[in-house]
Amino acid sequence: MMNYKVPLKDIKFVANEVLGMSEHYAKFTKGQAVDPETLDAIYEEAAKFCENELEPLNKIGDEEGCTFKDGEVTTPTGFKEAYKSFVDNGWPSLCGPAEFGGQDMPESVGLVMMEMMIASNHSWSMYPGLSSGAIKTVHTHAPQHLKERFMPPMVAGNWTGTMCLTEPHCGSDLGLLKTFAVPDAEATEDGSYKLTGSKIFISSGEHDMADNIVHIVLARLPDAPAGIKGISLFLVPKFLVNEDGSLGERNTVSCGSIEEKMGIHGNSTCVMNFDEAKGYLISEPHKGMRAMFTFINESRLGVAMHGQAHSEVSFQKALTYARDRLQFRAHPRVDESKPADPIICHPDVRRMLLTQKAFAEGGRMLNMACGQLVDVTLSPDFSDEEREEAETMLAVLTPIAKGFLSETSLETTNYGIQVLGGHGFIKEWGMEQEVRDARISQLYEGTTGIQGLDLLGRKILQSRGKVLKPLMARVQAFIKENKRNKFAKELKSYVSSWESLTRSVGFSAMSNTDEVNAAAVDYLMFAGYVTVAYFWAEAAVAAEKAIKDGASEPEFYKTKIATADFYYQRIMPRILAHEAAIKNGVDTMMAIDEEHFAFL
Repeated sequence: MMNYKVPLKDIKFVANEVLGMSEHYAKFTKGQAVDPETLDAIYEEAAKFCENELEPLNKIGDEEGCTFKDGEVTTPTGFKEAYKSFVDNGWPSLCGPAEFGGQDMPESVGLVMMEMMIASNHSWSMYPGLSSGAIKTVHTHAPQHLKERFMPPMVAGNWTGTMCLTEPHCGSDLGLLKTFAVPDAEATEDGSYKLTGSKIFISSGEHDMADNIVHIVLARLPDAPAGIKGISLFLVPKFLVNEDGSLGERNTVSCGSIEEKMGIHGNSTCVMNFDEAKGYLISEPHKGMRAMFTFINESRLGVAMHGQAHSEVSFQKALTYARDRLQFRAHPRVDESKPADPIICHPDVRRMLLTQKAFAEGGRMLNMACGQLVDVTLSPDFSDEEREEAETMLAVLTPIAKGFLSETSLETTNYGIQVLGGHGFIKEWGMEQEVRDARISQLYEGTTGIQGLDLLGRKILQSRGKVLKPLMARVQAFIKENKRNKFAKELKSYVSSWESLTRSVGFSAMSNTDEVNAAAVDYLMFAGYVTVAYFWAEAAVAAEKAIKDGASEPEFYKTKIATADFYYQRIMPRILAHEAAIKNGVDTMMAIDEEHFAFL
């Protein structure tokens, strides 16, 4: 069994040398407290917590899973104690608003810690991960009196949160949901409703780790119009909360069962039943989806980290094994005294390891860049124009990060099994769990197809390409500044192809809107490869500068350049297939009548 180690050196490289986070934090008030020394201390302490307390529970959580009895969920051995340690050491409040007891750190700091937690123990990380989204949703949309009642214990981590969207008859098509809310005739306060309905696949919906659980729930009001425009957003606590903040009686919301899943066994995935449960309207009537996207967009970035984190862990475990496992003879031999050489010597094993490394480290740059943009969107110290530009860039990068990194995580974790051979298929080595746990990331917060449609249809084509401009301007500025760099030169042609492909799809969609649906996933993957290529070019330029300036560990930087070269030479040719598939159109997909798909 090989243990995960937080890659602090790479995290610091991305933060300090690729993204210039020190200069970024100095631009806004709450960021001024995050000097390099403080940031290093936070990362190092977070790494200790993850490696020493969470990682040892990962296998236990997978083997034991959660147990369900009489409506109550018991988490695996050690989960509850680790969460208490998490709370006692103040980690939940790291990025929480100071007015409700938080430490007001920038969101990007918390997102880096979230990567560490996911990599250490994906299942456990989801309990505080969902709470973070719930906190931001309440803080952004709830009326002040509800914020004052619910936010302090949520920020402190004493209460956790969930997202309640999906119902048995509707998955991504939330316009079909049936959960309804009626005004509470007996209520003594405004905005109180009774909610009735059933939600499924609710992560962390019931557990034994916190005193209360705050459910963020989509439901319909009595006068709601049909479809997505008739949805409102509610806050529904597990235990009722008195006006003074103390806990009251149990609300009529209950867990009906927990799911038996392919992976993430340590997280409770619940069927939640609302039986005239007391809740509070926290959006404008019928404007719930707009408010819920505060939660959804944060969760999509979280799922992007799920994918990237599993790539990192799978790479670390495969690398450790490949260095030790002796099979076949290398040319030239590594050690003539041994009957065989380590398999890391063989080109095909190198291919798999370098693919894992390129996606893990490239994905980290993409995710941390998104975190930097989130900081800008939330800080009043940036201008309206800067915030708008950051929001526009995030609108493009969020579906790319979520969709692309979740897809590549399945490739990288499967390579982990392949490197280990038969041992990878055996539970005791821990590699097959990475595949099972990573698989959910392609489904959470909208499938890859949904992300592709969001990127291509709802954003790029609907805006006639306007939404792409800030990202393209950033990449073009980098290319212009580094026009003699070989990666920047190649990147220029990839960006040109992306722009041309976008125009081509837009033109095709004018005559047949199904072309957008047919192209969506290939387009997202094309965009993902090019976006990560941009960050690898950034990394190579930063590495070249460090070597020129006399870096104390030149081999680290030489490896960065070599990995960038591998990505450009061995990974980027994949975009040609995606481009060809898109240009070949929708017709072959629709050529077979439904009844002719199978003859049985």
